[in-house]
Amino acid sequence: MKKWLVILLVLALALLFVISNVSTAAEDKAAKWKPTFDPSGAKYKIIYSNVSHPDIKGVFTGYAIRDELWKRTNGQMYFDYRPFSQLGAEVEVLNQVVTGTIQGMSCSSVAAPTMGPPMGLVNLPYLVDTYEKMEKFAADKKLFGQYLASMESKGVLGVNVTGYGQYGWATTKPVKTLDDAKKVKFRIAPAPVNKLTYQAWGINPVVMPWPEVHTALQQGVIDGLDHTALVCVLERKFEIAKFFTELNYAQGLFIWLVNKAWYNSLPPDLGKTFMDVMNEQCTKMRAETKKQQEDTIATAKKEMGVEFIKLPAKDMETLRQQGKAVHEKYAAEIGPEFLKAVQQLLDFK
Repeated sequence: MKKWLVILLVLALALLFVISNVSTAAEDKAAKWKPTFDPSGAKYKIIYSNVSHPDIKGVFTGYAIRDELWKRTNGQMYFDYRPFSQLGAEVEVLNQVVTGTIQGMSCSSVAAPTMGPPMGLVNLPYLVDTYEKMEKFAADKKLFGQYLASMESKGVLGVNVTGYGQYGWATTKPVKTLDDAKKVKFRIAPAPVNKLTYQAWGINPVVMPWPEVHTALQQGVIDGLDHTALVCVLERKFEIAKFFTELNYAQGLFIWLVNKAWYNSLPPDLGKTFMDVMNEQCTKMRAETKKQQEDTIATAKKEMGVEFIKLPAKDMETLRQQGKAVHEKYAAEIGPEFLKAVQQLLDFK
């Protein structure tokens, strides 16, 4: 018995050591974005999470919110932004937002449907696939408002969205046709819409957590992944996968969420300022993401030797047509009438 207790104690200490090192590494990465002001005197502290890298405009948004909110509230509100998964994985942190343990997070559109299935709307193939369609959707206050309200029953408010590029295939061998794609072991996120999409396309993917992807690529467990060029550059995936097939079937989006009870506890004037700043900065950063994607692709081609590929028109049309089945299967999760209204708004055919 004593022997097992010693073993358990050693394992527990080892786990704490690993967690501590991971947390410290993330904090070290974020050091260069520390505020230029002293936040210790703030009356309201807002702990806010994101899993990704603030070199992406849609992630950097949190720092822009922090600085503008500090200025607009005369130092009353400090937006304590924690990117780089400092608070843990998305589903874990999403539960912290629901319980009010932290005040909010910008959650990826692939993880958000685990708590609010209608959030999967933006992942449906070729629906909100371009930057222009995203802005058209965001401009429709009724429909966009209904989308952002998808988690309200869980006590979470959606405020706005930012992006991290358009999805395609990063691969270790060129994928120039749909037939080529069916021979690739693609990694996809563990998200319902993604699974339905690949099923409709006749591709059997590997569902894998993001932290495992780099090693899996290196070892040949997978030879492709479904993601955006922006992320593949910053996360060093193009060091291994030297080909990128531009599908642009969906955008990577972060949905900016806050705990409803916490928000309702704010004085009305500060609550309004908080929402105004978040909406302004999200809208501003969305406008900058398209240019960042273009610049990133140019860098990947010139400096990293990545070949960017477009599928033949007939294969792209096949993906579009097959993707309609995903809309039909996921309609019950979104609400058929709501989905139909968004499809009409964005001219989905």
